[in-house]
Amino acid sequence: QAYLSYSNIAALTHLARKPGWDITKTLDNVRIWTHEEGAVLSFKVEMQVKVPSHVAFSLLSDFSLRQRWDRHFLTCKVLQAVSEEEKIYHVTSAPMTGHQPRDFVILVSQRQPCRPQEPYTVAVRSVTLRAVPPSPEFCRSEILCAGFQIHSNSSSSCTVCYFNQVTSGVMPYLAANLTGSSKSIEDTALECIKFLE
Repeated sequence: QAYLSYSNIAALTHLARKPGWDITKTLDNVRIWTHEEGAVLSFKVEMQVKVPSHVAFSLLSDFSLRQRWDRHFLTCKVLQAVSEEEKIYHVTSAPMTGHQPRDFVILVSQRQPCRPQEPYTVAVRSVTLRAVPPSPEFCRSEILCAGFQIHSNSSSSCTVCYFNQVTSGVMPYLAANLTGSSKSIEDTALECIKFLE
């Protein structure tokens, strides 16, 4: 478990530091970036939020609050509190047209910064839990690497960056978005900002 948690944080940090991000969209307080490497597409959503970084961190690291701003989350329940900094959740998401509803078993690892210039980190990846085998009513999907980095801008504002390395399981939700026919990433980002503020 310690290794999984370490590699969860390390994978997100590595993704965030990769060179070659292309900006695809700029709104008032949201910017969307993409990164392609072979068959792997990653995206980053950068949000300017008028709350202190520690407040954003405490709200974003509690995934049971996620349905309040992310309409892709239908249900989210804690399966196991591994430690104060790690929890395993079972998430179900609403079906897309022509697709079965999906579910995910995810490990969420949270870390406070060790040094002032470092971000708060909330890293997410799929794990396998024997107690929750795939069920016929859901299509079990996988999250390779996702999560948030929260950088403090001032005592009352921060930059929240959401990352996701996209697999075929998450693709239906994004395909329409990245081609511009749906605004779900933008809408979710704006809902997230509204929720945090």
